[in-house]
Amino acid sequence: MFTGIVQELGTVTDKEETKAGVRLIVHTAEPFLKDLEIGASISVNGVCLTVVEFTKETISFDVIPETLRITNLEFISVDSQVNLERSLKFGDEVGGHILSGHISCRAPSRLIRKIDEVELVVECPKEWSSYILHKGYVAINGASLTVAEKQEGSFSVYLIPETLNATNLSKISDGDLLNIEIDQATYAAIKAAEERLKEG
Repeated sequence: MFTGIVQELGTVTDKEETKAGVRLIVHTAEPFLKDLEIGASISVNGVCLTVVEFTKETISFDVIPETLRITNLEFISVDSQVNLERSLKFGDEVGGHILSGHISCRAPSRLIRKIDEVELVVECPKEWSSYILHKGYVAINGASLTVAEKQEGSFSVYLIPETLNATNLSKISDGDLLNIEIDQATYAAIKAAEERLKEG
């Protein structure tokens, strides 16, 4: 599990095809790797990946075709920056909201820069839009954010300077696909309500 608080921006140094999919190598700051072990889970752009190798400055992951199909890891390239978060440990502070690292969908987006704020607009696929609630939680590229507005076919969040500095969301271009994880508590509540309506 993760909290949606991005801890580090990593840089992709290698992305090579393998028989199992893709080997992804990410360079990061040495303190982020403290006490890291093979088999540990790390959120990469919100995707829960398993560490298969690491050095003092890099982490290697194997990404299977199904994960590539669902997430934007299919499209990242060498020199791309990715949001990183170590898995939650018992007793850690939950600064955002609980994330599974299982991506619901990938969605095109655009940034609207205004004088005093930055709005991120995401075109949410229809099958997931009913789980996006005004003032509810959503994870975008692994960052926990609050839905500010919801329109037909899209929703918006506003990015504070800290989020812009700490994540790769400030670097997106119009149409870039972002990883979206629906808040699991919201998903469960709406599903339960739907089932009760069916039974009634």
